[in-house]
Amino acid sequence: MKFFRFKICIFGDGGVGKTTLINRYISGRFSDSFKMTIGVEFYIKNLEFNNLRVQLQIWDFAGEQQFKNLLPNYIIGASGGLYMYDISRFSSLKNLDDWLKIAKKSPDAQTQYMPILLVGGKLDLESVGKRSIEREYAYEYGKKYNLFELIECSSKTGKNIDLVFETLTQKMISLSSPVV
Repeated sequence: MKFFRFKICIFGDGGVGKTTLINRYISGRFSDSFKMTIGVEFYIKNLEFNNLRVQLQIWDFAGEQQFKNLLPNYIIGASGGLYMYDISRFSSLKNLDDWLKIAKKSPDAQTQYMPILLVGGKLDLESVGKRSIEREYAYEYGKKYNLFELIECSSKTGKNIDLVFETLTQKMISLSSPVV
């Protein structure tokens, strides 16, 4: 069986739900009591995907301003990325430009071409009237930056959590060769 290993960097503003997304994906559970990520956290998920063995090394990057300048070094060797914003916080999508400029400062040329999936988090807030970014607007905004797709999800309900990682994994497999 072929084996793939991918490094995924998840970045975006603080408080958009990056850590809860990862923990819902890894454990299948939701908790709203996570502490702020300091610097970077690292997770591993081993899975079988389309008759392939895949290891995802997931790097959860802190979204606070004081940590942004560390991103270019942490993104080295990444096979793909998730840019996450909060559907109820317009500024979290508008800051995509700043985040991508910082990521492009990486000394690793590979990161210039890695696929990045746009992820709208906290979809459960839509049902209580807190959506401030329409899906179509976010999709067009992401296209402007060559992000390959948009998926909205909810770590609280679990909606589309697996789809986020499956979509990025499929894209990375299509662009890669197996590990020998």
